[in-house]
Amino acid sequence: MSKANNKQPNKMTSQEIINSTVEYFKEQLSGEATGHDWFHIQRVWKLSKSIAKKEGEMDMFVVEMGALLHDIADHKFHGGDDKIGAIKAREYLEKFDIDSQSIDKIVQIVEEISFKGLKVPTIMSTKEGEVVQDADRLDAIGAIGVARTFAYGGSKNRPIYDPFIKPVCHTSFAAYKTSTAPTINHFYEKLLGLKDRLNTETGKKEGERRHAFMEEFLKNFYKDWDANIS
Repeated sequence: MSKANNKQPNKMTSQEIINSTVEYFKEQLSGEATGHDWFHIQRVWKLSKSIAKKEGEMDMFVVEMGALLHDIADHKFHGGDDKIGAIKAREYLEKFDIDSQSIDKIVQIVEEISFKGLKVPTIMSTKEGEVVQDADRLDAIGAIGVARTFAYGGSKNRPIYDPFIKPVCHTSFAAYKTSTAPTINHFYEKLLGLKDRLNTETGKKEGERRHAFMEEFLKNFYKDWDANIS
């Protein structure tokens, strides 16, 4: 067997692994313009740490690495493959000297986190996963969420709005991930439903504020769309 196949994982402290991962994603996602850039990862990372500190004792290394790796290979950019994220996360983590239980927990977060449709349950198996999922969903709503939604829709050449195309309440992940509906429909097919699918009390409280912003935005959107001045 070649020496290459016997390569030992990098022996680093937990903080050094986190720092290395931060630098990796800063470089990998530089210039990304769909709303899934480094700054999205950074916000989810920061939100995860804030939520975890308020929610009680948990494994902060798993929380931080789960947040940093949660979008390592999003199905939206890999032909709808919802398994590739967990595969890539495990490959990345095994480069470091991390215990197998922690690797499994982090990979599980990546595997379970994604929204799959309004009528499709997405239950996290660990409290660390609940925290990261809440952080990711909070970044999908509110003012940042609105901006990201239109950035992504534009990148896919989707119209802003078509009053003749009605939103769909997806009952399967297959139907949800193949949708090409106008961007406004995404508010009804996902974003407005996230408030009631948050896990933690901290996430729920912040979700109320961000949800209210979206409702106000939509109210003004339709008013402006009708081009009426009162």
